[in-house]
Amino acid sequence: MADNNMKDNGVSHNGIARRNTWSGRNVLVTGLTGFIGGWVAAALLDAGAQVVGIVRSKPSERNDSDDVSTLELLDLENRAHFVEGSIADYSIVERTLADYEVDTVFHLAAETIVGVANRSPLSFFESNIKGTWNILDAVRTSNTIERVVIASSDKAYGDQKELPYTEETTLNGLYPYDASKACTDILARAYAHTYDLPIVVTRCANVYGGADLNWSRLVPGTIRSILCNENPVLRSDGTSQRDYIYVDDAVEAYLQAGANVADDEVRGKAFNFGSGRPLSARTMVKQLLHASGQTDVSPDIRGKGKPHGEIDQQYLDSTQAK
Repeated sequence: MADNNMKDNGVSHNGIARRNTWSGRNVLVTGLTGFIGGWVAAALLDAGAQVVGIVRSKPSERNDSDDVSTLELLDLENRAHFVEGSIADYSIVERTLADYEVDTVFHLAAETIVGVANRSPLSFFESNIKGTWNILDAVRTSNTIERVVIASSDKAYGDQKELPYTEETTLNGLYPYDASKACTDILARAYAHTYDLPIVVTRCANVYGGADLNWSRLVPGTIRSILCNENPVLRSDGTSQRDYIYVDDAVEAYLQAGANVADDEVRGKAFNFGSGRPLSARTMVKQLLHASGQTDVSPDIRGKGKPHGEIDQQYLDSTQAK
């Protein structure tokens, strides 16, 4: 990943490499208002790219009473371009690629809350699956696209008897969110191979870091509880294990995948990105409490097993990416 210790006239070598790759490019980042999409957009803008996102409502139309947004935290409101609409609307996607002469697509938009997916799967399928095939088919008919990165997930693998997941592991996502990411993954590689498109698929572990405003996720939710002097809540028994990757490393993974998509060893393939070191929810909470100095606080464990509709154990082998 990035070597932040190497400097040249105050600019990291990694920053120079990014600028050489992305400066002047016209990039569509779907999911730009989200946690990971926002960080990817910020990195591309810092590298000199022109970035556009498809959003349900433009930043200027937000209500003044709304909570702080990822766009504000990452200073994207006045730097990126915004097209109002939905990726579930093919005409919006097609027009955006044409109007902005997009040459690169990072498709990161997805509904991600597992509990909501289990209660209301159709909206997830509409966004995660239909949205993906709209992106892919618009790319197929475009004459400007040179690189496409499609975000799958480690969740696409589902429950497996053998861990860690490798890229050869069968996709077995059986719950609604997991199945939607498996469909995204398969559709992307189908378009890559059928139409010889410059597509690469990323399968990232759980991403954590600044500007994550989804308090139902373990890391930001726990930190928020600590700052509010509340006991962190675990809705399971806390034994389920996950692989975690810091957001800066996830951004580097996406950008490296996009930069190298023309390589025969990358084009049309999927890559795992994770630490390979699984942590239980209880361990993660304990580490966060230790980092905060609140070692006398204990998590509020409310479950007696893993939450229904979620994978119990998962972590990734990222050897192929390395």
